[in-house]
Amino acid sequence: MYEVEMKVRADAAAVRERLADAGAARSATVFQEDTYYDAPHRAFAETDEALRVRREADLGADAPEGVEAVADALEGGAFDARVTYKGPLVDEASKTREEFETGVADGATMARVFEELGFSAAATVAKRREFWEYEGVTVTVDDVADLGTFVEAETETDADGVDAGRERVGNALRKLGLNPDAQIRTSYLGLLLDADEA
Repeated sequence: MYEVEMKVRADAAAVRERLADAGAARSATVFQEDTYYDAPHRAFAETDEALRVRREADLGADAPEGVEAVADALEGGAFDARVTYKGPLVDEASKTREEFETGVADGATMARVFEELGFSAAATVAKRREFWEYEGVTVTVDDVADLGTFVEAETETDADGVDAGRERVGNALRKLGLNPDAQIRTSYLGLLLDADEA
């Protein structure tokens, strides 16, 4: 499975209004906490791969605004957990990459397994994320701790559908008044690490 994605900085309130005006349906609002791992046998930053454990909690329709308020409200709460491996980017026109993901019963135990195998936690990215369905594309409005607000548009496809998926994602952004040419191909992890180094 390939994830075809474009991400841009955006004013969250303005994009929500455009989505609602266009008849898009908000399907979920969640809090996600992603812990990324470095491998003992190769440098993921150099190979452009990613391995993470994600903890996710459904916030419901009346979720508070702001990622910090959400994180405080969920302290000690129940989370679903998933493990994701993302391969290197496959083109220069989007953030398309092969992805493998599976659920795990206990994210903390999975993290311990990685650590025992020599993987080390590199950084954690926390975000409040709204999912919207629009024009056959999943649009997320993200408030990312220490980074600000972004909009991602993505679709999933096989290798043969990457070009059509990229066109569909770009068109959805344009219809929302956003410029796909202004996309950011750096992951939230990369942006966070770059901000720490600045």
